[in-house]
Amino acid sequence: MSTPTAIKPQKPWLATPKERAINAATIVGSAIATYGLVAITPLKGKLAYFALYFIIYIAADFFIHLASRGISAGKDAIARGVVTLGLVVALLPILSILVTVFNRGRGGLHWGLLTHDMKMNSVNDPINQGGLLHALTGTSILVLIALVISLPIGILTALYLTEIKGRFAGPIRFLVQAMSGVPSIVAGLFILSAIVYPLTKAYSGFVGSLALSILMIPTIARTSEEVLLLIPNDLREAGVALGGTQWRTVAMVVLPAARTGLVTAVILGIARVAGETAPIVLLTGGGETVNANPFSGPMGSLPFYIWKSFAVGSAESVTRAWAGIFVLIVIVLILFVTARFLSERKTSR
Repeated sequence: MSTPTAIKPQKPWLATPKERAINAATIVGSAIATYGLVAITPLKGKLAYFALYFIIYIAADFFIHLASRGISAGKDAIARGVVTLGLVVALLPILSILVTVFNRGRGGLHWGLLTHDMKMNSVNDPINQGGLLHALTGTSILVLIALVISLPIGILTALYLTEIKGRFAGPIRFLVQAMSGVPSIVAGLFILSAIVYPLTKAYSGFVGSLALSILMIPTIARTSEEVLLLIPNDLREAGVALGGTQWRTVAMVVLPAARTGLVTAVILGIARVAGETAPIVLLTGGGETVNANPFSGPMGSLPFYIWKSFAVGSAESVTRAWAGIFVLIVIVLILFVTARFLSERKTSR
């Protein structure tokens, strides 16, 4: 008695070896044709290579699919090529920024960059002297205080707009949208005129955090509102049908379901204010030493450090500024990846 052979799973959406060979030949042929056209025509430069390559590739891919599978496959090839072009155009500026920051900032990296401050040094001193410890400490404190203020206000605002929907929902939504367009320097000037001059009469990290919270609240509120609107009403109705009150349903059903999106809202809020310079320059004083007390004395920050280093204009100071930009981007990237990992891990559990 013969045993039945196992049937190998089929994946018709994957390209066959013949199709992969044709795609590779199309890519190589388009590159050769682009090089030849640039050589014999007045078109020169990277933009000419980029534009001609995509035009030739999309045209060649269209005719190949038209001849083999018909007009529908040809149209699909054009759409796929246009989408790919849009993706490349969107990614090129980001990659260019990252490469530029890395190339210019790596010269300012040294072993003491994250463990020393600028108390005994100036931005014109040799690169291996001084560091960013005071700026990292200040930025962490400023963003943390702003997040503590903004997070409950932003999420409660989103809950009011999506769950309560009271008579003030329209004006509050309009106010949140208007606040999202407020320039950062306006928020700094507001705190300067409303709190610093009449009350504290001194620079501190706390007043800087107040200005950052003004900028962070609309970002968290709008993003949280969009996330909560994606939660199906069936979940809310099921919670109420099981005997839960509205707020108990929101706390135990809606918010856990929207946890990943709310984490994204927090990340966007942090990214919105982490690199703000105008309110920091106006309110914190930009100290050169580590100051962990946000209520007393000037406090340094990465944006202030970068701004001051660029303002000096010497070779050493500009290199320090690029190193500060590099560290700031790395920190934001680490926070983003960590938050996404933790949110996905909790969701899977």
